[in-house]
Amino acid sequence: MQKITQALVEQTIKKRAVHTHKGSFGKLLVVGGNAQFGGAIILTSSAAIYSGCGLVTTATDPSNFASLHARLPETMVIDIHQQTAITEMLKKVTGVVIGPGLGETTLALQTLQTVFQSIEASQFLIIDGSAIDLIATHTLDLPKAHLIFTPHEMEWQRLSGIPIASQTESRNKQVQKQLQATIVLKKHHTEIYTDAATYQLTLGGPAMATGGMGDTLAGMIGGFVTQFSNTPLNAILSATYLHSFIADELGQSQYVTLPHQIIKRIPQVMWQFSNANH
Repeated sequence: MQKITQALVEQTIKKRAVHTHKGSFGKLLVVGGNAQFGGAIILTSSAAIYSGCGLVTTATDPSNFASLHARLPETMVIDIHQQTAITEMLKKVTGVVIGPGLGETTLALQTLQTVFQSIEASQFLIIDGSAIDLIATHTLDLPKAHLIFTPHEMEWQRLSGIPIASQTESRNKQVQKQLQATIVLKKHHTEIYTDAATYQLTLGGPAMATGGMGDTLAGMIGGFVTQFSNTPLNAILSATYLHSFIADELGQSQYVTLPHQIIKRIPQVMWQFSNANH
């Protein structure tokens, strides 16, 4: 496995050109957050915006609107029950993150199918959390798009059929090829499977073992691939690296690193990396 290096991240996060605007840095639709798991989608949307995505729209249960806007006034909202509105927004975005806090109800499945039927081959689709489990338990045709799955080991077991103890590089790679997707397998020293190669993260530790960490990573990946769409693989690798880099930095003086703390640090650390070669 190739190691993800700080140098790669420094090459990916470049200084912004002066003559740019919000439309220059990608448009992302984030889908999830039922009435019970609104926190997950708040973390995902926050991570995407703090990562520099130009415009983020969140499709979620209306019960989450007030909390979402109280925490994140920069996002726009769509009622997740309004499937036509989701379809219309899909025509305007660079990418989609679906799954954090989505649940596995009839509405959740309908929403996933709506996204699958409407997304274009040129768009990025990050599939996380509940969306992974829905695919694992239902017969669904994956859409033609730039697919990125972000499972933890148990979700990968359900999706791939490979028991955790048997999740070797060769077996994981075989399923990755079948899915025709990039796989970000979240674990101690996260592994990223692509058509070209397999990569490994050497950062991260037990301080990150808390709810919402994966939701945050999904949002960061969404923010990075829409913003740095010319180098999507480097964007995925860099988001994954930065997520654990910040957590390790915070973990030097904390017993537990919380997802919202990572999110708040993203803009400052991206600035540091963008200026590393200047």
